[in-house]
Amino acid sequence: MTRDLFNAELRQLQDDVLTLGSMAEKAILDALESMRDGDVEWSRRIIEDDQRINKKRFEIEDRAIFVIASQQPMATDLRALASILYIITDLERIADHAEGIARINTMMEPEPLPRRLGYIPAMADRAVAMLRDSLKAYIEMDVDAAVQICNADDEVDRLQDSVYEDCIQQMVANPATIQRNTYLLWTAHNIERIADRCTNICERVVYTVTGHMDELNVSRY
Repeated sequence: MTRDLFNAELRQLQDDVLTLGSMAEKAILDALESMRDGDVEWSRRIIEDDQRINKKRFEIEDRAIFVIASQQPMATDLRALASILYIITDLERIADHAEGIARINTMMEPEPLPRRLGYIPAMADRAVAMLRDSLKAYIEMDVDAAVQICNADDEVDRLQDSVYEDCIQQMVANPATIQRNTYLLWTAHNIERIADRCTNICERVVYTVTGHMDELNVSRY
């Protein structure tokens, strides 16, 4: 495989990573919107569509492995290809968390719409922003941006704490809300895991550029 062909293959793989990222982002936004609207049928479509996201991940993985096998890549090239394999795994897992939110919506009891979700929409906004920014840092191979994006995970953690405190207060005040608030806690957990996956992507950006694999944000706040 010539150098020009390798670079073309790498660019195509990067484009595919962005496509998978867009699919994952859409799943998150749709899952939250379907929960806000109490739209169970929409949630079921999100759950079904997760198979399409999985298929895209496996297609990218197969292509990356082919590129690795078809030549002996240099260290930097191998890091770039290995990082793609890890990043698409995180993106597929992000979509799984969105699917989890959709499944939670199918279990919630009907209630006046739109649902009041407290701090959860703000959490989702931050997590989606982290996803977009982490993929931008990946395409631009921007180490400084990757480090800064990881710091945004602290804000997601703070919002998760606010969700927890709010839900517990409601449970204590009115035991009839225990089930509903438990579902909201599960939803917040899924969003927090999405943010953690974005941190993983940023760590892969740093690894691709520097060859060093470090945990960029290991503390809450």
